[in-house]
Amino acid sequence: MNAIIKHIEYYLPERIVSNNDLRNEFPAWDVDKIQTKSGVASRHIAASGETALDLSIKACEKLFATYDKNEIDGIIYCTQSPDYIMPSNSFLIQRHFSLSENLFCYDFNHACTGYIYGLMMAHSYIRSGIAKKILLITADTYSKYINPADRSTRVLFGDAAAVSVIEATEKNEGIIDLQVATYGNGYDKFMIPAGGARLPQSAETAIPKADLYGNIRSKNDIKMDGMAVWSFINSKVPDQIRGLLERNQLTLADIDLVVFHQASLMTLDSLIKILNLDMDKVFINIRELGNTVSASIPIALKDAMDAGRIKNNQRILLSGFGVGLAYGTMLINT
Repeated sequence: MNAIIKHIEYYLPERIVSNNDLRNEFPAWDVDKIQTKSGVASRHIAASGETALDLSIKACEKLFATYDKNEIDGIIYCTQSPDYIMPSNSFLIQRHFSLSENLFCYDFNHACTGYIYGLMMAHSYIRSGIAKKILLITADTYSKYINPADRSTRVLFGDAAAVSVIEATEKNEGIIDLQVATYGNGYDKFMIPAGGARLPQSAETAIPKADLYGNIRSKNDIKMDGMAVWSFINSKVPDQIRGLLERNQLTLADIDLVVFHQASLMTLDSLIKILNLDMDKVFINIRELGNTVSASIPIALKDAMDAGRIKNNQRILLSGFGVGLAYGTMLINT
């Protein structure tokens, strides 16, 4: 028994913030230079009061228009922007759609590698016989954690929700192999310092300050050391990809399409260069969406499918990396 990604749908908030909007708001920002590095021209931003759950419901509505929701026997929900500390968003999805009570539900806190981890868990449940059709939801509204005057994060991230159906299959298709890894020593390179039990939010943590580069944020906001994360990705991810391929007696020449987490164009360009990848084998859709965190890879997969870039009997390589710091690679046969 194997697991296959059977369906993907996604939803983007209606509000779009373009680079021209940012230029008008912050005339001192060199938006053209920012776009060259980030590769982002616009991003979808959740409205005030619009949550990751709201986006997920919209994505699920698109899915359930053509897929029988009553066939679902498990929900795995990945987010770092849940509606409540408790309960989990997965329970609220079950309630909203009146899904069967005889299914498992849980959330897990992960970011840019979240889709890889979610697929790993769904794959394990299916292989063990616990479930046959799992709803994997990846949704984040990072915009709510970003200080509007923090250039390093404001230009990069967009909000989105993606929903995938992972099904059991007896064919030689689906998830073939995967490798995940963790670099906890870099935890402070991408974090929100305040808001948890270690450092609760307070009047003091809400005070914004400028860093050495003029980015303004408080301890309640996302803090990202972009260069440190970029260096981490370059030093770890290529070796993981090569190792997984070698374990399966494959090379990059045997891969039909590579779908990276859409972190930034600078990150994608460096990985392409280090791995000596043919650009025709890499799918990139960051320009109009930005970095959509855990929803990034499934959205790219869906867009690649719709563009005819993914066909039957192909080998696809997925690669995610980010907060944790974490990184993961997966091989899939279509």
